[in-house]
Formats: sequence, structure tokens, C-alpha cells
Amino acid sequence: MRYYIADLHFFHEAMNREMDRRGFESVESMNEYMLMKWNRKVRRNDEVVLLGDLSWGNAQETNLLLTRLKGRLYLIQGNHDRFLKNRELNAGRFQWIKPYEELSDNKRKIILCHYPILFYNGQYRVDAEGNPRTYMLHGHVHDSRDQRLLEAFQRQIRETLATDMEGNVRRIPCNIINCFCGYSDYEPLTLDEWIACERKRTENVREEAGAAAC
Repeated sequence: MRYYIADLHFFHEAMNREMDRRGFESVESMNEYMLMKWNRKVRRNDEVVLLGDLSWGNAQETNLLLTRLKGRLYLIQGNHDRFLKNRELNAGRFQWIKPYEELSDNKRKIILCHYPILFYNGQYRVDAEGNPRTYMLHGHVHDSRDQRLLEAFQRQIRETLATDMEGNVRRIPCNIINCFCGYSDYEPLTLDEWIACERKRTENVREEAGAAAC
């Protein structure tokens, strides 16, 4: 099984008090809760792709964290993964560390980057039924103003008509998913789980916007 998750920010007190306002009593309780959610879901041989900003801790703290996380780890480098610069880091705990990657997940192409890519490789690919064949998974923007702007961009793209190579007029696909840990209650999710999570979250945002306009 392969899971994805972004922006856990272990050891990052500011995520608890300021930006995300996660609401834990302390950074230690935040760390332990995220570890519990991870290890309750992930098994030893499962793969977990971390879409950046795993840890704000130093190399020693992050090394200890890595011994407690189950699974085979793959890291897409985030802007806050400062521990990567320390030679004492046990980098061998990761299968690879990259700024960008493209993988296959159950016959679907997955574009992986810490930062959202608005026009990603394979964006226009759909199957015979019109279902997406490519998804762009990212982190970085958390649940912020930038995420709202990204959502508005996606709506605009999806409402735009274009003629494909076969001469058919179709709406432009745009399947960008923010794998922010706060959206999954800090639990790594499969691609299908993230698709369902994104669909439900988008519906909730739309209903809240409609209620506010009334």
C-alpha cells in the first residue's frame, strides 16, 4: 500500500500556536498525536511519500522520529526540511530524497512536488470515460489564503472549454490535490482516499460559501 501526506512539521511549535493553530496543548503532544495516527495506519512494508516539511527538528530529533515512523519512506524535499543540511541525519532511512518525482499509482500518473504546479505534466490525460489519468499532489500552502486562491484557479480552469487533439470540445482537466496533513487529521492517505477527501472538502467549502452568501 502507498500513502501520501504533506506538512506534518514535527517539532514546529509555530504550526501549533500560529499558522495552522492546531490546538494541541504542546508541541510534544502534537508530535505524539501525529505519530499515533501514522503508526495506526501504516504497516512496516507500506510506502509513504512525504510531500515536504516533515520536521522542524534538528538532525538528532529527526533521526529519533524516523526510528518511530513505520513504513518505507520517500521524501519530496520541502522548504522547511532544514535537517537535510546536517551530515548527522540518517538519510538512509529514506528510499530517496528528491525535489520532484513522477510515479504510477494504480495505472494513474502522479506528479509529486512540495509546491503546487498549476500546469503539470499529463494534465490533459483522461481515460475513455473522461476520468483523470494524472493527478498533481503537493503541500506547502496548508489551509491558507493561498489554498483558497488555488481552489479559485482550479474552478476557473475546469470551467474553460478547449478542443482536444481529436477535435472534441471538452472542459480542461485540473486535478491538483493538497495533501495537507490537517485535511486528513494527520493520517497518511492513499491516492483514492485523498481524491475522496478532496471531493468532500470541496463540497463543504462550496456549501459554506453558499450559506455565507444567503
